[in-house]
Amino acid sequence: MFPEQFVRKHLLAHTDPGDIVFDPFAGRGTTILESLLHDRLGFGTDLNPVAVCLSNAKANPPSGTALMRRLRQLEAESVNSELPVSDDPFFSLCFHDETMRQLLFLRKTLNWRLDSVDCFIAAVLLGCLHGESHKTANCLSNRMPRTISTKKSYSVAWWTRHNLKPPKRDVFSVTREMTAFRLSTPMPCRKGLVAEVDARQASRTFKKIRHRVRLVVTSPPYLDMTDYSEDQWLRLWFLGGAAEPVRGIADDRHRSSTAYWAFLAEAWRGLKALLAPGAVLVVRIGGTRVSFDDARAKLSSSLQAGLGDGVTPLDDGFCSEIVDRQTNGFRPGTSGRRLEFDFRYRIE
Repeated sequence: MFPEQFVRKHLLAHTDPGDIVFDPFAGRGTTILESLLHDRLGFGTDLNPVAVCLSNAKANPPSGTALMRRLRQLEAESVNSELPVSDDPFFSLCFHDETMRQLLFLRKTLNWRLDSVDCFIAAVLLGCLHGESHKTANCLSNRMPRTISTKKSYSVAWWTRHNLKPPKRDVFSVTREMTAFRLSTPMPCRKGLVAEVDARQASRTFKKIRHRVRLVVTSPPYLDMTDYSEDQWLRLWFLGGAAEPVRGIADDRHRSSTAYWAFLAEAWRGLKALLAPGAVLVVRIGGTRVSFDDARAKLSSSLQAGLGDGVTPLDDGFCSEIVDRQTNGFRPGTSGRRLEFDFRYRIE
């Protein structure tokens, strides 16, 4: 996730209030939320259900009254739920039985794709589904990184070796507390939308904003660096997915450099009809086998292939090291130095 100030800087430099901003790889919705908070219109696409849920909770938040009413309703209905608790060793060690029953009820009941209230509740639950439960009571799982879901066999072995038991947590109490916390800061007046579609379908999906997007701020999946469908498998399970890590959902991962840059060219081509004349495109990109010069050259080539010849760099780009990587807290020293690169272009 890139920081809010990264988006904010480009919003203020390249757009005016009321302008449309787009992110074809929306992720956690930072671009969309910052756009809405600064009186712009924010839209985007993403294929990962976790990203879509989190982004739309930020893009279209319901009222606190509606959220608390829905939570009371869900809690009352959950009392009569008789969903069986899994005997899977992972889930038995990850969640207390009572916590698991509540999670199973909410997993089955929440209509997060179609209902904004349920979407917000699901997004809050994704934030506290797992994490460092020895440090905070607002975490539902046995001890685990907050940012990624470790694999089942690794987790079971680690918990067993350290004699760690799942904490007994009341899901509804935690969700109410975390919802109140999220609502304690002002919500945007404008509403946005992130569609659960491939970035290459952006222009077909958002026909009403064709030729109106003034700014794109995005960070595509990094080459050979992570597989979001594996890293977020437990959150994906909660949203209705498989109870196992599943590798390679759509275009989340590319081991082939050739295939990766070809995919990005197709993504830019899918975005082309949305762009207004003079639109600015800001890209943060990286990978384990990508140098700064290689990234600049190949990104420029992919943009020209997807958008045509009217692509002009606005600067020479910037390079920075990724710090506080998400695996370090649970598995320190797992990998070496990682770099990411920022580039800006104007599209005529």
